[in-house]
Amino acid sequence: MVSALIFDCDGVLADTERHGHLPAFNATFDQFGLPAHWSEDDYAEKLKIGGGKERMASLFTDPAFAAAAGDADRTELLRSWHQAKTATFTKLVAEGRIPARPGIARIIHAALQAGWTVAVASTSAEDSVRAVLANAVGAATAGRIPVFAGDVVPAKKPDPAIYQLTVDRLGLDPADTLVVEDSRNGLLAATRAGLGCLVTVNGYTRDEDFTEALLVVSDLGDPGRPDIEVLANRSKARPGPYLTLDDLRACLEAQS
Repeated sequence: MVSALIFDCDGVLADTERHGHLPAFNATFDQFGLPAHWSEDDYAEKLKIGGGKERMASLFTDPAFAAAAGDADRTELLRSWHQAKTATFTKLVAEGRIPARPGIARIIHAALQAGWTVAVASTSAEDSVRAVLANAVGAATAGRIPVFAGDVVPAKKPDPAIYQLTVDRLGLDPADTLVVEDSRNGLLAATRAGLGCLVTVNGYTRDEDFTEALLVVSDLGDPGRPDIEVLANRSKARPGPYLTLDDLRACLEAQS
């Protein structure tokens, strides 16, 4: 029986990439007078790089960008740019511009009521993650959910460090823990940590390779919304119009 659920943040709790991070990155480039502006196609490529500071650092390969940044310490530049970007992103969340994805609030509330451990594990900035979580499930519920985020581990996904840390800190049984992810990098991080993974795709990740996933769906779904689309199913779950706790339990039965 599943005893723990670990959620990624970006693209899982909310469609943060398109509606939050991308505009926040571009606003930060404008704020600092940097010669960069990412289109949605540009950003789709940048998402292959784990971590916001790391995505910004990739711009230094452009001679024009490197020249505009000057001779200042790049580590400090990235820190200040990313801090500004996080503030802009958090403001977008507070303004309600990034609604939760379908099923997130319903599943999290049901899992907590059933006595499951629920956590969030992300290598995005902790302030951003906490803002998205509170917006998705409410401040009171968010306060019951441990968050592991930011630079608490030395390597970003697909490295398994963030999930290994979460399992260790919470004393979880990997065999009874299910991760909810949205990208191949996240899926690899989960499976390399020995955890089963359910994938809810988004517009940026739909065509990625999710061979190792137990179940791949369009979203978790909610009553009164269009039925979810099941893109791949290697588990014992037999989803209906939306996922239930029983479906999540069944995802791990194949591993037991």
